[in-house]
Amino acid sequence: MKSIIQFPAKLLTPLREYLQHQQMKLMKSKSELKREDPFADSLRVDDNADIGKEAAEQFGHQRSEALRLEVDKMLINIRKTLTKIKIGKYGLCEKCGYLIDTDRLAINPTAEMCMNCQKKAATVRRPATKIKPKKPSGQKL
Repeated sequence: MKSIIQFPAKLLTPLREYLQHQQMKLMKSKSELKREDPFADSLRVDDNADIGKEAAEQFGHQRSEALRLEVDKMLINIRKTLTKIKIGKYGLCEKCGYLIDTDRLAINPTAEMCMNCQKKAATVRRPATKIKPKKPSGQKL
């Protein structure tokens, strides 16, 4: 049976405050990205823009959408981490249940898996590609 070791409150309090601060910054960034999105302008539809301007607006919209999706992923990770702190499961690997190395958590406080499980998950997601042999050209040496 695994014994659960929890981080001391004096370590978790500054971490919680840091994550809450990061959460606020990300929410602010998300609203700024929404405001900067060229498609957010309601007059855009009535605009008879040339092709160059339309392409720039399309690029700006796609850039804004991609950045917002990344911000959303980071917000989800922060919220999950704050929940783990609250319920006393911060720092435990989601796969094996053992403690995640503190050096790893210092670099990435929202890490969900220990290095061993992370490596296993990475190899499962990226199967090795097979190299097809070249067909002989039919030329004689």
